[in-house]
Amino acid sequence: MPRIIGVDIPGNKRIEYSLRYIYGIGPSRAMEIITKLGIPVGLKASALTPEQTAAITKYLQNEILVEGDLRRVIAADIRRLQQISCYRGVRHRRGLPVRGQRTKTNARTRKGKKITIGAIRDKTQRRLASKTE
Repeated sequence: MPRIIGVDIPGNKRIEYSLRYIYGIGPSRAMEIITKLGIPVGLKASALTPEQTAAITKYLQNEILVEGDLRRVIAADIRRLQQISCYRGVRHRRGLPVRGQRTKTNARTRKGKKITIGAIRDKTQRRLASKTE
């Protein structure tokens, strides 16, 4: 398993798919890197020479924001939105969907497990609830 910028990429996969394991690199960016550095498409990641690995590492460090740096920039952007109390910042703070999705139904990933709020209909359950309060 070759190691690029502190990430172990799978050696048994083709390089254009292995590069996607690095945070901030998707399909088009992976192909861009391969073509720019002259690495043959379809080459397995384990077959990379040390020179090719070094070239990929150098390119990623100098040209593209990836991994920790990218995560820091995104976190700083979200903190800025929360600090100025804009709509998106408030949604981030409350843990609600940020991009205009509906929340009456759905949005369970962002909102978390469903919490039922309301009257307890069963008398025995009501008695138990009142004893704990």
